[in-house]
Amino acid sequence: MTGDEGSATMVTGGDTSLLIVEDDKPFLTRLARAMESRGFTVDTAESVEEAVVKARANPPAYAVVDMRLGDGNGLDVVAAIREKREDARTIILTGYGNIATAVTAVKLGAVDYLSKPADADDIFAALTRTSGERAAPPENPMSADRVRWEHIQRVYEMCERNVSETARRLNMHRRTLQRILAKRAPR
Repeated sequence: MTGDEGSATMVTGGDTSLLIVEDDKPFLTRLARAMESRGFTVDTAESVEEAVVKARANPPAYAVVDMRLGDGNGLDVVAAIREKREDARTIILTGYGNIATAVTAVKLGAVDYLSKPADADDIFAALTRTSGERAAPPENPMSADRVRWEHIQRVYEMCERNVSETARRLNMHRRTLQRILAKRAPR
């Protein structure tokens, strides 16, 4: 993660509560530290269950939520936050972004959707962007390998993470699909 230390940009005014929901402990720790240095009052959760409990008990003004967590889908956390606090500014972080989940996240109330690895500066900018501001277009468009991987992930999610059904729909051998799913996303 870049931009963790020494940033001159700070969140100001009002409620600065931030809930970060991430199951990658080292990333969670770095991001929490970086957001605290930018003026947020940070709380963390490592699971959907923990995050939903925290969101219902003390709904944050801001949230950064990983899409895929060990015990479920980060969209459930976004929905729980919106139930209690409609003005919350929530962003989704994901290692496997696709259009369908981005649309769902926005419908549930997320204000942005960032692909990992996102740095603290990108996350801060997404959280504090005013509603009229537009995000800058990506400098590097996705590679053909990344587009293929995104499509596979989208079908996999549509099939409720059923490998056999996904392989059938993609007309691909199940073991080939398992190898693809086990790898990290191409750049």
